Amino acid sequence: MAALDAAHPAPAGWRAWWLASRPRTLPAALAPVALGTALAAADGHAAALPAAAALAAALLLQIGANLANDVFDFERGADTEGRLGPPRATQLGWLAPAAVRRGAATAFAGAAAVGLYLVAIGGWPIALVGVLSIAAGFAYTGGPYPLGYHGLGDLAVFVFFGVVAVCGTYWVQALSLPPRVPVASIAIGALATAILVVNNLRDLDSDARAGKRTLAVRWGRGAARAQYAALLIAAYATCVLLWSSGAAPLTVLLPLATLPFAVGLARRVVRERGAALNEVLAATARLELAFAALFAVGWLL
Repeated sequence: MAALDAAHPAPAGWRAWWLASRPRTLPAALAPVALGTALAAADGHAAALPAAAALAAALLLQIGANLANDVFDFERGADTEGRLGPPRATQLGWLAPAAVRRGAATAFAGAAAVGLYLVAIGGWPIALVGVLSIAAGFAYTGGPYPLGYHGLGDLAVFVFFGVVAVCGTYWVQALSLPPRVPVASIAIGALATAILVVNNLRDLDSDARAGKRTLAVRWGRGAARAQYAALLIAAYATCVLLWSSGAAPLTVLLPLATLPFAVGLARRVVRERGAALNEVLAATARLELAFAALFAVGWLL
């Protein structure tokens, strides 16, 4: 276990686990379920229990991935005393690595248990999605070929916290998948990926030293900042595309109300570095949640 850090005294009991679950990232699990449920409701297919189960599974998957990331990044040397991000439970010695591993396994097992109910409703597509989601959560920083260490983390987040989560939530309520659902999911996937981009931009130097070849490490700061802006543009462009093509009502443009906030964040990503990006990361998560809420309402009006 890492030595305890006097600058970050160990929190008591459950609080250590709460911080290890990275609560600031949990909107990435809530947002796609909210949108998928709104899309289902707009089509007359809303179902409370499947929606609630989809949310529970998404949160458990997110927590499991966060705990796995906490311990695997520490063991691979990516999380050290010089890290610029929020405190990490394993690196600071708040929780033993074995305990964090068990916590991640418990969260994934909980997601699988909830998934059995969803499989009973949605059939083999949901079983496949569930298996791949758990595997991706583990393989993001664990296993013989960790996705996050080979520049594949962005793609994994976009797919699983965007397309898969929105489409899966819709499917378990409607048992169908009209084309506008995966198109709408692009917006959520883009914003979820933007959160990761800020994280990787902040940690670029330490990741490079640890051999973690994120896209930010591979492409450099300028490209990572451009990627962040492109992802925000993609989210808002998705709303415009759906409306202009006649696939959605005018009210799906409601998320454009958050555009000034997004522009401000893009500017901060350009001018800020290091630990100052922690607040940008949290604000990007809030942007995703606000965007998803307005997008969901827009489909229901």
